[in-house]
Amino acid sequence: MVPFFPKPEDYDVSPEHGFLSSEPPLQALPDKYYEPWEYVIKNLQGLLLSKRLREVVYRLPILSTDRLESEPQWRRAYSILAFISHAYIWGGDKPMEWVPPTITIPFMSTCKHLQLPPVATYAGLVLWNWKPIFDDEKIDTLANLDMIDTFTGSLDEKWFYLVSVAIEARGAPLIPLMLHAMQAADRGDRVMVTDCLRSFAERLDELGAMLVRMYDNCDPHVFYHRLRPFLAGSKNMADAGLPNGVIFDNGGPMHKQRYVQYSGGSNAQSSLIQFFDVALSVHHRPTGSKDQQPEYAQKKPSKPEPSFIHDMRKYMPGPHAKFLAAVEKVANIRKFVENNKWDRSLSIAFDACLAMLSAFRDKHIQMVSRYIIIKAGEANKQKEKEAERKRKEKDEEAAVRGELELPVRSKSSAGHRSSTGKGDEKERKNLRGTGGTSLIPFLRQARDETGEPAVDAWARRVLNRGSSNKRERRQSRIEVQGLASVWTVDEGEGGGLCLY
Repeated sequence: MVPFFPKPEDYDVSPEHGFLSSEPPLQALPDKYYEPWEYVIKNLQGLLLSKRLREVVYRLPILSTDRLESEPQWRRAYSILAFISHAYIWGGDKPMEWVPPTITIPFMSTCKHLQLPPVATYAGLVLWNWKPIFDDEKIDTLANLDMIDTFTGSLDEKWFYLVSVAIEARGAPLIPLMLHAMQAADRGDRVMVTDCLRSFAERLDELGAMLVRMYDNCDPHVFYHRLRPFLAGSKNMADAGLPNGVIFDNGGPMHKQRYVQYSGGSNAQSSLIQFFDVALSVHHRPTGSKDQQPEYAQKKPSKPEPSFIHDMRKYMPGPHAKFLAAVEKVANIRKFVENNKWDRSLSIAFDACLAMLSAFRDKHIQMVSRYIIIKAGEANKQKEKEAERKRKEKDEEAAVRGELELPVRSKSSAGHRSSTGKGDEKERKNLRGTGGTSLIPFLRQARDETGEPAVDAWARRVLNRGSSNKRERRQSRIEVQGLASVWTVDEGEGGGLCLY
């Protein structure tokens, strides 16, 4: 039976722009009825700085989505409401766990239409939030892109999104290319598959070079302390001030309102990066799981095991997630190469693709180490210093009142509340936390899994270099409030949260 190869346009995937919208996103809703929303998003930074956003949002009229007449308008509405809801939740001195009906009712309606959860996803922040500087030039370059909306208004935030937009645009041609390679494999055309894989590897190398452009205009301090809090979700955010998640008030009886928890925006929600994995039959398992028999070799293909990366498909636009599922059913390149491994040109081309994708993930690990892990470690040490300073001030005040005698504290005992070690034990518990997947093992496993399908034994050994290092690490752990959840990470290790 001839397999049915999905057509990208049937899944709202543009032949030219890939998962980006085929036309530049709307910069404003055309109907004057929606001016209250546009006013808030256009003045978002001022409302946040003046701490008046919540009162303004609370007084908004409850607008219907019935006047949204096209998909671009639905996307614009979703993007606006996602920005406003996150600014409302995270834009005060303390996070707000309740979102009023003025936002909830239309937000839920747009989410239902676009098959997205009520949270600021990669789609709303990146895919539907860009604009070209010059209409007659290509958008697959950082020299012709700008963002429509931001939380902070900073160049750093714009650049953070723009790099992802440029990668999506530059990687878009790889979608029809790899579908063409699958069709060639179905015909048994080794030469065509080899040519496609070579082109794929070369473009992946370009995407890696584009990724590291992040360093040009996005400062780690600005990202970590100013932008990152707005991108956080409501899942596992107890330490950030949302122990139960958030309530989206739909205007019904209060006793029927329920807390919900969603992961925050994450580059793991990029359908493009997941498409690369699907096309090359790279399978991701739950963190800590060992390699199993590849799905293509099983008599009855089973559903992918749940993992963080696969779970992120719930945060993709419905058609995009369905497209990935459809491609999974016909992905045959890895099996084709395995069956023709005697063809050295074909095998080398396939392994080169895996090497480029693994290198891309390596670059990302290094990047988020700089933007997240190092900054989280600095913030953690600063909190410890501040806590120690306050404790000393409290002890000195008590000593002045004659309530206690100041103890003689050696360097080795500094920072400990008592000789019993209870304070130390509590501190260690807080550092470990109860966050989601352990961060470093997850990222490294995702990178190592990229190399597992390699055909050549030597290439597979080189690509899986990380999995051979199994020595147990006994370092202290810190809890990091990330974009998608709360993660635990060994101090001094590399890793990241904006997951590719």
